[in-house]
Amino acid sequence: MFSSRDRLSDALFSKFSRLIFEKTGIYLKPEKRELLISRLGKRLRATKISSCQEYYDYIVRNQQGLEFTDFIDCISTNFTSFFRENTHFDYMSSTVLPALLTNGFGGSQEILLWSAACSSGEEPYTLAMVMEEFRVHRPGLRYRIKATDISTRMLAQAKRGVYSSDRIHNVPEQTLRRFFQKGVGQSAGYVKVKKEIMSQVEFMHFNLMHDFSTIGSPNIIFCRNVMIYFNKETQQELVDKFYNTLAPGGYLFIGHSESISSLKHRFVQIEATTYRKE
Repeated sequence: MFSSRDRLSDALFSKFSRLIFEKTGIYLKPEKRELLISRLGKRLRATKISSCQEYYDYIVRNQQGLEFTDFIDCISTNFTSFFRENTHFDYMSSTVLPALLTNGFGGSQEILLWSAACSSGEEPYTLAMVMEEFRVHRPGLRYRIKATDISTRMLAQAKRGVYSSDRIHNVPEQTLRRFFQKGVGQSAGYVKVKKEIMSQVEFMHFNLMHDFSTIGSPNIIFCRNVMIYFNKETQQELVDKFYNTLAPGGYLFIGHSESISSLKHRFVQIEATTYRKE
C-alpha cells in the first residue's frame, strides 16, 4: 500500500501542506514531499485507509477526532536529548539565573521557565536538574517549569519520565546518580527521572499558533530548533508573542541552527542564540 510517488499528486501535496500550516504553523516545502509520503504511509497502514485522498477527506471531515491528532503527531518532528546544546544550560546557570536573582525575577516570587516545544520531555527535565543544582546554595529559591508540545504522543511519553539508557549519554555521571533511577529486572536498560524532578514540571498540550495567555509571564523561554520549520511570517509572529509574554528582564533561548536577525524584534541579543527583554 502506498509505495509510489504518484499516490500523492502535486495538488494533494499542496492540500496537505496547507492543512498542516493552518493547524500548526509548520511549512512543508516541496522538498519535504518524501517525508510527508513516509509519514502518511504509517497512518494509512494504521487506519487501513486505502488512499491519500481518502485519508485527507477523512481527517478534514473529522478535525476534532483522534485520527486528526494522530496525524499532527505523526507530522511533528520530535528529536531531542538531555542537555542538548549544553552551552545554553551552562550560560543559564552562570549568567541568567544570577541576573534574575539580582533583578527580582521581574517582580515575581519565583522563576517561571517555559519549554515551548518539549517533545518527549528531555529539555524541561534538564531545566529542572539545572535549577536543582543551582539552588543547592540557595535553598529558598522557588521555580516552576511549564512544558508544552503539540504532540499528545510525545507528551504522554514525557509524563512517564522513562527513557532507554542510550538517551542519557550526555548526562554527567553525578547528575545521573542524583536525578535518575536505574531500572532493574524487566526494566533493565531504562532509567526513570526521579519524582523530585518530575514534580517541578507541568506538561500541557499547546499549539504555538494559539494565544499565549494560559502560559503566564515566564522569566525564561526555551524554544529551540522549532522556528526552522516555520516560514518567515510565522517566525515573526512567534517572536513577537514570545517578547510580549516574557516577564520584564526575561530571556529567550533559540536553537544553535536558528537566527532571528532577519526579523524585526525588540530583544537585546546577549549571546549568539540568547536574547533578553529589556
